[in-house]
This record gives sequence, structure tokens and C-alpha cells, in this order.
Amino acid sequence: MKDFSRQSTTFGSRLATAMAKLPSGDRIELVYGSLDMLILRTLRWGATHGHGIAKSIERLSEETLKVEHGSLYPALQRLQQEGWITAEWGVSKNKQRAKYYRLTAAGRRQLVAETSRWERFVRAVTGVLRPADSG
Repeated sequence: MKDFSRQSTTFGSRLATAMAKLPSGDRIELVYGSLDMLILRTLRWGATHGHGIAKSIERLSEETLKVEHGSLYPALQRLQQEGWITAEWGVSKNKQRAKYYRLTAAGRRQLVAETSRWERFVRAVTGVLRPADSG
């Protein structure tokens, strides 16, 4: 089973994700591994460059999550080493050279597995936070 230990985002962990528009001292802590899942989910819609992945996560989270490039690019490299994504060089809309990342079949399977684990984790935490009335 995956380790759901927590890592502080204030000390440069790979999950440097923060509440938008809050001072850096108010950064939130996230469950280890959630950045990988968010990247894989973003790539389900097609090949995207790193900056586009970060912006998609920010937009889809209604600006609540901000993915720092110092966390994003090591995660992309790790996902590529796992065989869950591939990368190739291309040209962005603004005519800049950019590396585009694409989800592989193995990455799709990993996303299904990670999503299932995440949903079980959320149900478990919710159960602790809101236990059923004992009558």
C-alpha cells in the first residue's frame, strides 16, 4: 500500500503547492504523491508542456493550488523514468521551444490506481473527521 505520509510544502518538498494569494508562511501540507496524480490527470486531455500542466492544475483548482516549477520538473522526470509519460520537443503557441509530455498506456493505468487510492484515502479521512452518529 502506498505511504500517505505528509511532507511540509514550506521546506521545498516536491509538493510545493500553496493556497493562491497567501503568504508563503501559509502554505498547506498535502499528501505525498498527489502531485504525480494531478500531473497524470492533466495529461489525460493530451500532450502539454510543463508550464501548461502547472497552469491547468491552477485553473482547475480555481487558483487554490499553485505548482512551483521546482517541484513540477523533477516530478515530470520521475514520471518519465517510471514509463508513465513520454516527452518530446516541440514549439509552443508563442513560438518557443518546449518539451511536451504525453500520458502512456502505463500512465493511464497508474492514474486509475492512484485515483482509487486517493478516493479511499479521502473516505477514510472523512470518516475520521465526521464519524457517524452513534445514536
